[in-house]
Amino acid sequence: MNRLQLTLLISFATVFVFAQEQKFTRQDSLRGSITPEREWWDLTYYHLDITVDPDNKSIKGKNTIHYKVLKGHNSMQVDLQPPLKIEKALQNNKELEVKSEGNAHFITLKDPQKENSINTIQVYYSGKPREAVRAPWDGGISWKKDNNNKHFVASSCQGLGASVWWPNKDHMYDEVDSLLISVTVPKDLTNVSNGRLRKVEEHDNSTKTFHWFVNNPINNYGVNINIGDYVHFGEQYEGEKGVLDMDYYVLRDNLEKAKKQFKDAPKMMKAFEHWFGPYPFYEDSFKLVEVPYLGMEHQSSVTYGNKYTNGYLGNDLSGSGWGMKFDFIIIHEAGHEWFANNITYKDAADMWIHEGFTAYSENLFLDYYYGKKAAGEYVIGTRRHIQNDKPVIGSYHVNNEGSSDMYYKGANMLHTLRQLIEDDEKWRSILRGLNKEFYHQTVSTKQIEDYISEATKIDLTQFFNQYLRTTKIPMLEYDFKDGKLKYRYTNIIEKFDAPIRIFVDDKPQWIQPNAEWQTKEFIGDKISVDSNFYVNVKSL
Repeated sequence: MNRLQLTLLISFATVFVFAQEQKFTRQDSLRGSITPEREWWDLTYYHLDITVDPDNKSIKGKNTIHYKVLKGHNSMQVDLQPPLKIEKALQNNKELEVKSEGNAHFITLKDPQKENSINTIQVYYSGKPREAVRAPWDGGISWKKDNNNKHFVASSCQGLGASVWWPNKDHMYDEVDSLLISVTVPKDLTNVSNGRLRKVEEHDNSTKTFHWFVNNPINNYGVNINIGDYVHFGEQYEGEKGVLDMDYYVLRDNLEKAKKQFKDAPKMMKAFEHWFGPYPFYEDSFKLVEVPYLGMEHQSSVTYGNKYTNGYLGNDLSGSGWGMKFDFIIIHEAGHEWFANNITYKDAADMWIHEGFTAYSENLFLDYYYGKKAAGEYVIGTRRHIQNDKPVIGSYHVNNEGSSDMYYKGANMLHTLRQLIEDDEKWRSILRGLNKEFYHQTVSTKQIEDYISEATKIDLTQFFNQYLRTTKIPMLEYDFKDGKLKYRYTNIIEKFDAPIRIFVDDKPQWIQPNAEWQTKEFIGDKISVDSNFYVNVKSL
């Protein structure tokens, strides 16, 4: 390497390190931490009552927040993002002082907050919420028109936060126990939100109000509004917990296409109830709702915008061919009903719990209908999207997501873990056990790691540390001569020694490499490494 090459290498390395450093602000902490103004109260119920004006791209209304007092305090943090404004806050008909600091608003309570009491507060707000730039990744409200020039409106706010369009306790650790969403829209439109439709009220001013009730705990970004010229069809699915209502809301012109494409929905339900256990929200039904963006995992109101094509907008993300066997958005976003909506991360740093398991669910859907070989080829094919730019787990307490590798690096880590366990029924029992153990709960990565380690009776500490907390992919180096296999791992953390399956003349064998050279004798002429394990391989 000459001096110029060395200089360039150092320059690139410096840029790379600098890119990895991220400075966090007080706003990041107010958004991402359990502040003293949050921790003293526990959400029990929301009634979000709003009027949406598509012509002016505005929202106004109020959120009535019911909460249980865990310990006495007189300041409450409620989040709402500009340009929306809190007009006033009331408790027991008394107007309260509101001090704003960016997206966080601190409400001073006048009445005593007695421990274990259930209290309410009304927060009134209005304005023009942030318009989504590139939904769902850069979210907000999408204000669109359909082909008939009718309004087509939808919310999407994962990561950005539900406070981009309504006032709430915008942290994932505390899910509201139940929720009523009342949305008033022009009379020629329909609003579809989470849960079940209780009633529709028609008004004299050319509007009507849709009242949707959610019977189960729900995370804040899972709450949604979808407004359009919808038509409805549905079916009943005989599931593990009885009859499940499956309802579909699509634009009027797309009804026939939807009736054909949405046949993947009951297929999804059958496969995922097999792998993950009962659908977690029977009381609230399951819905697919067409939206003007790609899609999102809103609880019991999964949104769909995949153009009525198989694959991901007609493309196979894996390059294996298997990705064209299903509608990516139906399978992936519905998979989040188990991993994101049933089991929900407490901190955004652990978003891999949502995305890793759900990207892996694509593999399991294929496994159920096409077998293990097809599923393996698919998930292995998705490795081409892994960048290893930064760790899968982000920084805690500042609403910081880890690398986008949480999707397919997460999926391949889980696929590798399945190989280590070997027993497919045991693996299935672990996936179902997770959804039972953490049913309707918010969790940390450690809880997931501990559960799997205990269930497998394998200490997986270094396995998870390697794949989730570093960018290192293990390198298996080996040399095979005269029946002797010499092997070791490089590019690993201390004490990483995960077993791996090899083939000697196509016969499966196991070795357990570590950082030191080891030697083992085999009878055979050729060695290959099982590609189902997410490791790099170097034959010396």
